Amino acid sequence: MKERRLIKNDDSNDVFKAPKDPEAKKSSFFVIYEKVIEATPRNEGKPSQEIYLDGERLKSIAKLVGGVSDEEILTLLDDCQGFHKLVHSIGVEIKTGNGNTGKVDFVLHHYGKQKKYETGTLLRIACPTDGTEMIVKLGDFHWSQNDDVPGKFAFEFDHPGELATASVKFYLNDTYKVPEISPEPPVAFSSEGYQAMIRKSLLSKGNNQRLKAAIEKAERGEDITIAYIGGSITQGAGAKPIHTHSYAYRSYLKFREMFGKDDGKNVHFVKAGVGGTPSELGMIRYERDILRDGKVEPDVVIVEFAVNDAGDETNGICYESLCLKILASKNKPAVILLFSVFENDWNLQDRLSPVGKYYDLPMVSVKDAVVEQFRLTKEEGNILTKRQFFYDIYHPTNDGHTVMADCLTYLFSETKKSINDQEDIQIDKSPVIGNCFKDVQLLDRKDNRLDAKINMGGFWETDDELQMVEMDANPFGTPQFPNNWMHTTSSGNESFKMTINSRSLILVFKDSGNSKFGIADIFVDGQQIKTADPHEVNWTHCNAVILYQEKACREHQVEIKMASNHEDKCFTILGFGYTL
Repeated sequence: MKERRLIKNDDSNDVFKAPKDPEAKKSSFFVIYEKVIEATPRNEGKPSQEIYLDGERLKSIAKLVGGVSDEEILTLLDDCQGFHKLVHSIGVEIKTGNGNTGKVDFVLHHYGKQKKYETGTLLRIACPTDGTEMIVKLGDFHWSQNDDVPGKFAFEFDHPGELATASVKFYLNDTYKVPEISPEPPVAFSSEGYQAMIRKSLLSKGNNQRLKAAIEKAERGEDITIAYIGGSITQGAGAKPIHTHSYAYRSYLKFREMFGKDDGKNVHFVKAGVGGTPSELGMIRYERDILRDGKVEPDVVIVEFAVNDAGDETNGICYESLCLKILASKNKPAVILLFSVFENDWNLQDRLSPVGKYYDLPMVSVKDAVVEQFRLTKEEGNILTKRQFFYDIYHPTNDGHTVMADCLTYLFSETKKSINDQEDIQIDKSPVIGNCFKDVQLLDRKDNRLDAKINMGGFWETDDELQMVEMDANPFGTPQFPNNWMHTTSSGNESFKMTINSRSLILVFKDSGNSKFGIADIFVDGQQIKTADPHEVNWTHCNAVILYQEKACREHQVEIKMASNHEDKCFTILGFGYTL
């Protein structure tokens, strides 16, 4: 790192050189190491890159990035009291690489004990962008007695889309020592060892008739579309820039290069990954986000929910229903199941892969490719480390996204070389887990093809502060479920009421970290069956819950009203999914 500087909290914002560079003698470890950061637009505040630290995240980051294994030190990261006992100062280094002198604000936000986002200390430091290390000495600042846990880092930019490289290091108080770790060499993407690792990802080639048909169609110069649906990894989280370095876009480019005509102009790209959401939501939004309400007929659909379906109420029924919904389309698209992985080597491959085996679908496992070699030393054959693959404990780096794209590309290549299967897959048979949602449809403020009778009551506003998602190859965010019903702080006590004929009904509502949002009670046929709390997850995204699921279609009365003492709070009904 370059010259170190010290920031002093004397209300003058003076920045000056540390006279004897005291941090150089302190034991330290990285929590961010040469990570590419991107200015993402936010509903509130400046465009920023946010890195969350609460829960077990900071401990996992310390282990992943800093190589920390000392349990005493890791335990001190659990709360703010331990954090300040351990950490003497924080070194922050930001480099834009564009030659412009400027600044990026580094933010450290401690979450509060009462109002989580509003009562803790928020520290904001202006940092140069020339790679100079700024030293934030914690003892020079006033910290709230209400601080509970380290909440997040943020890097705030002036303009959306800006990129920089950042490193953040914790310098420890003298009592604590950690071993230094050395940076890894760059990933040898062209090596035989790398290719051998990629080959392990091919869990099953499956029946190739549909995928080969798409490949041959592209080679003839006909228009084809390759589409991706999944969670935040499919959205591109961890990839910088997110719209051009995601595994989805990179594997699309490979398909286009391998099989397209006239520079691949006949191969089209649809990406519909939504962070923090499972297949339960994916099956509801499929027509809107992939088919674009009938305007798109994808030839290939990659389904990636292997790390998002942990909270699936149906334990795989929604996943199988989504796959069958796609497979049953008139144009017979190929469905590829992609199994991504978290930093702790976990995914739901064991639960979900039986769906692929049952319908003989192509399956690609990133877990099978990378996890075994993570445990090896370089001498034993390690190709890339977890620190190189993971941007955080959930999402891949650019290198990680490249690995995922190469795993899919290997399937494309092997399918091209394979002999055509003569018969198509069979889907008209009893399900392996369940298929009761395969015909689910979206109902919202715009689409009410069922002609359900709706009295909006106090939910008459439209919420425009929604989860934003980079769709397709766009760098900008698209709002999710914009045709919603919102109860505001001044809407009154009148309930949202709906009369609907359906066999099942799923409510989609907005989660939020905003304290203005409150709890709503849900009634079906006069019986309270759910309480919807938008703060269970505490960040702006979409949440789906089953209200009822029956064997026969019949009329139901659905009522949603603010819970007692929450009548002056906000709540947003994003939409419903129903089956007949």
